[in-house]
Amino acid sequence: QVRLVESGGGLVQAGGSLSLSCAASGGTFSRYTMGWFRQAPGKEREFVAGITWNGINNVYSDSVKGRFTISRDNAKNTVYLQMNSLKPEDTAVYYCAASNVGTGSYDYWGQGTQVTVSS
Repeated sequence: QVRLVESGGGLVQAGGSLSLSCAASGGTFSRYTMGWFRQAPGKEREFVAGITWNGINNVYSDSVKGRFTISRDNAKNTVYLQMNSLKPEDTAVYYCAASNVGTGSYDYWGQGTQVTVSS
């Protein structure tokens, strides 16, 4: 069973930056595709960014492309999300998730970390 713990959320003004981290334990981290998702109040959870097991390929939602950067350090069992030029609409609970290579779905989820962007 993989355990994921996010950290780094907080309150920031519009235009500011935050860096989220997600530490994994209990599994072979380098086997997993990792993703970041978010859920704003009253809205469905949405995909934000994903990165392959080797860190070579990544993908972003259109709403964050050019502002957010996903990265990983397999030696530290950690995935990161650098968020720049934050907007109030980025306010949400951010979750990291892990997908076994080849399953096509995210199998493990963290508990989430709150990001609030004030205008």
